[in-house]
Amino acid sequence: MSKGRVLVTGAAGYIGSHTTVELINAGYDVVGVDNFSNSSPDMLKGIEQITGRPLPFMELDCSDRDQFAKVFERYPDIAASIHFAACKAVGESVQQPLKYFENNLRSLLYLIELSTRDGHGRGIVFSSSCTVYGEPDPENLPISENAPVKPATSPYGRTKQMSEEILHDCVTAYPSLKVIALRYFNPIGAHPSALIGEMPLGVPQNLVPYITQTAAGIRKELRIFGNDYPTPDGTCIRDYIYVCDLAKAHVAAVDRILQVKDSDRYEIFNLGTGTGLSVLELVNHFIQATGVNLPYSYAPRRAGDIVKVWANPEKANKVLGWKAGTPIDDVLRSAWKWEKKVRGIQ
Repeated sequence: MSKGRVLVTGAAGYIGSHTTVELINAGYDVVGVDNFSNSSPDMLKGIEQITGRPLPFMELDCSDRDQFAKVFERYPDIAASIHFAACKAVGESVQQPLKYFENNLRSLLYLIELSTRDGHGRGIVFSSSCTVYGEPDPENLPISENAPVKPATSPYGRTKQMSEEILHDCVTAYPSLKVIALRYFNPIGAHPSALIGEMPLGVPQNLVPYITQTAAGIRKELRIFGNDYPTPDGTCIRDYIYVCDLAKAHVAAVDRILQVKDSDRYEIFNLGTGTGLSVLELVNHFIQATGVNLPYSYAPRRAGDIVKVWANPEKANKVLGWKAGTPIDDVLRSAWKWEKKVRGIQ
């Protein structure tokens, strides 16, 4: 018995693919869309291998309204959407802000329009980010949902802030709309099957794929951006969350939107572990967990990076009944297992 149909935009992406698996395993009918601009069709094969079920899928660009509308025409029974489709590299957004504003905001506007145009009650789970907090004040760490939203340090972060504001205004305007914004911290790792994982195109923008590619000999060395930050070891501190734990939180959010009738129509949750690790600490955990030597050097600070941030996840723990509990060494071993499979390393 299906729990309902859920649209996943960016379904072939890193978080989208893992969330699609968890949704199917939880009893939802999923339709996925992606334009493969920063993902691979191989992820769809992995999803189907893990779940043992074919995935209804449409290749299209969510920032093209006519293309996007075809999804709702083909699947009018969509009950909720999880919106991952977006450009996501902080550094690139500083160099190409127009690309980020056009793609990230246009796709969201079309999703809201298509979700509300026929008056059907549909929900949206929005893939937001801890970047909305900007550079948090030390007294606000760990950071909770009532911490002030500060001016973003990158155009990428600004699109997340603007998207949240758009969704809040639209919930007020459209009584049929219900929204949960999930502000997550730093997703890492891969599915334990090693059938899906993070597959960046070109030079990785995120830390862990750069670590695993260096360990695999694809990169000469890991470059750590900045060792002069005001932290114990001089490197940035982040809250690293296992992607499978993160995916399960999206299922919990969809459950809440569709099944909890008296919940607020606009809610925000932080998704993190509640523990901050520095870049150097994460590198040392990888070496310890895998036994692989990892050459690294320090490079100048990267534009748009903040010093330190980690979550207070108590609200999500309590309200969604969700918790991120996978040990960091297990998470890093899953990332290395995925990298070795992709590279054909024994």
